[in-house]
Amino acid sequence: MMLPQAPGPNVPSLATLKDLPLPPPPTSYWPQAPGWWVLLALIVLALLVYAIRRAWRWWADRYRRAALLELDAIERDLAEPARRGAALEALPALVKRTVFTWAPRQRIAPMTGDAWLGFLDRTLPGNPFTAGPGQRLETIAYGGDALGNAEQDALLALLRRWIRDHVPA
Repeated sequence: MMLPQAPGPNVPSLATLKDLPLPPPPTSYWPQAPGWWVLLALIVLALLVYAIRRAWRWWADRYRRAALLELDAIERDLAEPARRGAALEALPALVKRTVFTWAPRQRIAPMTGDAWLGFLDRTLPGNPFTAGPGQRLETIAYGGDALGNAEQDALLALLRRWIRDHVPA
């Protein structure tokens, strides 16, 4: 019969077990230094300023969106021979109404002919109204509707570009 032996250095025993050390508490990823809070505040402020400027620009350009929608409707009417005359007469009126949204009516309303086309040229780079397809606006405004398809397409492209890109003079 074997007698129980006393635990030696090589014999495992519950008496030789030690407690495992606990892991350190988890580190927070939340910024602790005040510089990070300042940086966060600056980023939030920059995003807020950007959002406000974008909203203001969107609001200020609503007349451009409305004018482009009306130009699309005029372009559809130009494709129908029965509505062509009325659609051509609407083009100069559309341009004048678009200008009235940002220019003083007293200064713009009496302008006709070369003065009107020169004013439009000052709102867009180049001379597309006095020396390009835009000079047809004056003819159309006074009842001339003899526009060929190429002239019509060039005028519509110019007006679309003008509505999108003009800079108030």
